[in-house]
Amino acid sequence: MLGQSLKYLSAQLNDKKISSVELTTEYLNRIRSLNAKLNAFITINEALSLEQARMADQLIAAGNASPLTGIPIAQKDIFCTKGWLTTCGSKMLANFTAPYNATVIERFNQIGAVNIGKTNMDEFAMGSSNETSFFGPVKNPWDIHAVPGGSSGGSACAVAAGMAPAATGTDTGGSIRQPAALCGISGIKPTYGLVSRFGMIAFASSLDQGGPMAKSAEDLALMLNVMVGFDERDSTSLQREIEDYRRDLEKPLAGLRIGLPKEYFDQGLNDEVAHAVTQAIEEYQKLGASVIEVSLPNAGLSIPVYYVIAPAEASSNLSRFDGVRYGYRAKQYVNLDDMYKKTRTQGFGQEVKRRILIGTYVLSHGYYDAYYIKAQKLRRLIANDFTDVFKRCDVLMGPTTPTVAFDLGEKSDDPIQMYLSDIYTSSVNLAGLPGMSIPIGFGKKGRPIGLQIIGNYFKEAQMLNVAHQYQKVTDWHLQVPIK
Repeated sequence: MLGQSLKYLSAQLNDKKISSVELTTEYLNRIRSLNAKLNAFITINEALSLEQARMADQLIAAGNASPLTGIPIAQKDIFCTKGWLTTCGSKMLANFTAPYNATVIERFNQIGAVNIGKTNMDEFAMGSSNETSFFGPVKNPWDIHAVPGGSSGGSACAVAAGMAPAATGTDTGGSIRQPAALCGISGIKPTYGLVSRFGMIAFASSLDQGGPMAKSAEDLALMLNVMVGFDERDSTSLQREIEDYRRDLEKPLAGLRIGLPKEYFDQGLNDEVAHAVTQAIEEYQKLGASVIEVSLPNAGLSIPVYYVIAPAEASSNLSRFDGVRYGYRAKQYVNLDDMYKKTRTQGFGQEVKRRILIGTYVLSHGYYDAYYIKAQKLRRLIANDFTDVFKRCDVLMGPTTPTVAFDLGEKSDDPIQMYLSDIYTSSVNLAGLPGMSIPIGFGKKGRPIGLQIIGNYFKEAQMLNVAHQYQKVTDWHLQVPIK
C-alpha cells in the first residue's frame, strides 16, 4: 500500500481490503526503518495513531466514512495537536504538549484521518533548507547529502520517501512549494485566509498559510476539501461557500492562457531548471494551452520587502516566548529581566534571533516609516502587478526554485544566498495569491525540479485542474527515491 494515492487507499479501506490499523502499521514500520536516516519526523506516538486508526475502522464499518477516513496524514509540527508534543522545531518548545487542537488538526480528526506523526521543520518556520531545526536537519530522500527545502522539509521528505501518503505544511514565503519542488512532490499554498491559522504557531501573520503536500494534484484536492473552511476563531479567515476542489480536475486545457513572467527566466536561473520548465511548458502547449510573455516589474523587490515585513511580524509574534508561561526557561538567573534574556538567548536558534533583531529594528522609532511602511507600500505594487497580468492570462508558470536542491551546509553561512532560494515564491505570499509546485523532472545529479503554477485569488480548483492534466500525461509525480 505504501506509495499509493489517497484515492486508491480510500477505495481499499472502503472495500475492506485493508483496515486503517493495518495501513497505519505499515506506515509506522516505514517510518521506523527510515527516520533515523532522514530525520523527517520529530514525534511519533504509535499508541495514539493506532487508537485513531481503530476509531476510523469503526466509522468505515458503520458506513460513515469520508474520502480520507482511516488514512494516515503527517502533520507539520507547527500545528498544535492535543496530547502531542508541538515543538515548532525549537528548543523553546521542545517540552510543550499542546492542550488543544489547531483547526486544521480538528478538521482531520472530525473526518477520521489518522495523525501518523509530527514532522520536522525549520525553527519557527524560519528557513529554506530545514537546517535550522533544533532537532537536526532533514535529509533529502533523493540524495541524503542535499537539503529537502524548508521550512516544511520534514513533510516533503515524509511524502517523497513513502513515510506518509500526504502531509500538511505551511507557507510564509514558499515553505510548501520550495520543499515540494526539491523533494519531487506536489504542494499547494491556498489563497490567504482559506485555511484557518487558529492553533498554527505564528511566524508572520499576514503571510502564513497552511496547505497540503502530496504526490499528485488529485491528492491535494482531497486534502484541500478537508482543510479549507471559515473559522470564527481566526480573524483572517474568509467566509466563502464550500467548494469541491476535485470538480474541475478533468476539464480539458484547450483555451488555457499561460503567462510566463520574464523576470522568472532572467539571470540566476540554473540552466537545467530552465530546460525542465521549458519542456513542461511545451507539454502544456500540446494539451491545448497558449503561452504569452508577461512582466511583473516589481518581482525583484519581493525578497527585500519580504525580509522587512516577515521579521517585523515575527518580532511581535515571538515576544510571547519569554519563559514565564510555557516552554523553555533558563535554569539560572538573578531576576526577571535576566530570566527573559537568558531564556530567549538559550531557547532560540541563530536564524530566529537574526530575524527577531531585524524585525525589532525596522519597527523601532525612527525606522518604522523608512523601512516597514515603505515595504508595505511596495507590497501593494507587487500585488498590483499580479492583478494586471491576470487580465491577460489564466495562470502564471515558471520555476519554483532557481536551482535544484543544494548540499547540506552549502548556504548555512550565507543568509542572503539562502534567502534567494525563495526568489520566485515570496511574492505570491506578499500578494496573498494561491501558488503550487509540481514535479517536472530531474537535474544532472538526480535531484528533482519543480514547476510553479500561480493562480488568481480563489482559483485553486483551476490550478489543480492544470496540474492534474499535466500529471495524466507525465509520470514525474510517480517517481520514488526509496523502494
